[in-house]
Amino acid sequence: MPSIIEEFKADIAAALSAASGVPAEAIVPALESCKKPELGAFAVAVPRLSRLSSDEATKKMPPAQVAKVWAEAFKPTELVESVNVAGVYLNFKLKTPALARRVCEAVEREGTEYGKNKSGEGRTVVVEYSSPNIAKPFHAGHLRSTVLGNFLCNIHKANGYRVVGINWLGDWGVQFGKLAVGFEKWGDDEKLKTEPLRHLYEVYVKVNKACEEDKELDKRAHEFFQRMEQGDKEALAVWNRFRDLSIADLNKTYARLNIHFDEISGESQMNQAIADEAMQTLKEKGLLVEDAGALIVPLKPYGLTNAILKKSDDTTLYLTRDLAAAIERYRKYHFDRMFYVVSAQQSLHFQQLFKTLELMGHDWASKCVHTPFGMVKGMSTRKGTAVFLDDILAEAQQTMYDIMTANAAKLEELDADPRQVSDVVGVSAVVAQDFNARRIKDYDFNWKRMTSFEGHTGPYLEYAHARLCSLERKCGFALNPAADLSLVTEPEAAQLLFEVARFPEVVKEALESLEPVTVLTYLFKLSSAISVAHGALWVKDRERPLAEARLLVYHVARVTLGNGLRLLGLTPLERM
Repeated sequence: MPSIIEEFKADIAAALSAASGVPAEAIVPALESCKKPELGAFAVAVPRLSRLSSDEATKKMPPAQVAKVWAEAFKPTELVESVNVAGVYLNFKLKTPALARRVCEAVEREGTEYGKNKSGEGRTVVVEYSSPNIAKPFHAGHLRSTVLGNFLCNIHKANGYRVVGINWLGDWGVQFGKLAVGFEKWGDDEKLKTEPLRHLYEVYVKVNKACEEDKELDKRAHEFFQRMEQGDKEALAVWNRFRDLSIADLNKTYARLNIHFDEISGESQMNQAIADEAMQTLKEKGLLVEDAGALIVPLKPYGLTNAILKKSDDTTLYLTRDLAAAIERYRKYHFDRMFYVVSAQQSLHFQQLFKTLELMGHDWASKCVHTPFGMVKGMSTRKGTAVFLDDILAEAQQTMYDIMTANAAKLEELDADPRQVSDVVGVSAVVAQDFNARRIKDYDFNWKRMTSFEGHTGPYLEYAHARLCSLERKCGFALNPAADLSLVTEPEAAQLLFEVARFPEVVKEALESLEPVTVLTYLFKLSSAISVAHGALWVKDRERPLAEARLLVYHVARVTLGNGLRLLGLTPLERM
């Protein structure tokens, strides 16, 4: 079934084809959204089409003249009201009631599913994201991986894919040996129970510094990790305690961010049989060589540094564990794509991983994709440097709470826990700022801009949604899905409905780009159109048939805005 935009494009193409002699199938891809909404909904550049006309005389005319000829010959349709000429462009105005009927029917029929499609049906994607190191803080870099990975999961689901979201924890390695010997010296059992991540980080900082100065302590840390790798029960009991308490702490942060994983795994759960099998395959293919006691895959012939798979002390590395995990995942899920949402700083690691898989003969290596992102610069609380994401979220919540409680009248209307509401708005502020630029770009963390209710911010989007909910609650009558939409004729309504109609196309575009800014920019445009309509299309004190028609338009805009916010991983608020 074609989308609303596709239906209107097909209608324009058929009518313009009749007027121009250009095949309709050539016109459809040439149609684009009009840059000036007052001129129309769609536009087409005549030079792009005139050479395809069946009329030889047309091909010899200047494009501006061709535009006038075609405009005069164009006949309005059931969906298109008129065409106007702007230089070499033709701009098409739609019939607003026809647009309103199609948009409102689609949104009412599909509800929270509006915008989604089934183009990816039958295909599976695996997304590895967040992946914090248990021995280290959950900081700004993990925020980016977490919210970007969640978006990749959401956008693939919205396009019909089966999605497996995996949190691949950094829960193995010599840092746990350091933590174990460090905890013996500086550990506090009570602190470990109440704030495990923070306390383990405090210990980790101390023991790292101590290991640099005390080679004997460093040796003990490496020996402890060797015991872990050898399956020593006492060593694994210490490690398990650190891991379990840390995961419980991490899950609180994930809950605040609306993050739910299909699988929480980690380097510790590497399938040893698959790892051994991989090493054997590499040996048999002559791809594994010894270098100063370590085992490496020589990758210099491919423009990469050599990949180390085992150290001279026989312990494994991050790359070894990723290699085994990739093979295990393909056998388990037979994925069509697997995304690793990890910072751009790790690009070399993934180049080594994918090249090693390819050399081993795994043709699915080409289905593995590193989805990199830039850095957050200056991310801290107002009081100074923040090590933990929870500090940022708590600060955002408090800022929103202070703004909300400053307006006593609004607070009285809230009918909800202001702390909970301020937390949702705070999370929206942090996430929207992160999504405001292309993911590969670094960006400057800015408290003032991020927490504003004006401009391109999360609070602005939340307010737009809550305002529409308030309109429905206070209008004094029930929503009428059968309202008379022939009464909807104003240009402000036309622009708002056109933005709502564009949402399914935006969902497809975002899958192509894998950029959350695609959806975020759209939601800002939609919210702007809602704001403009608010000033012109009143519901209160209008005749009932007109009020019902306008309320239905606002309703479908609200449903669409909510669907877009959820696609970004945000919670649409009904009151604030």
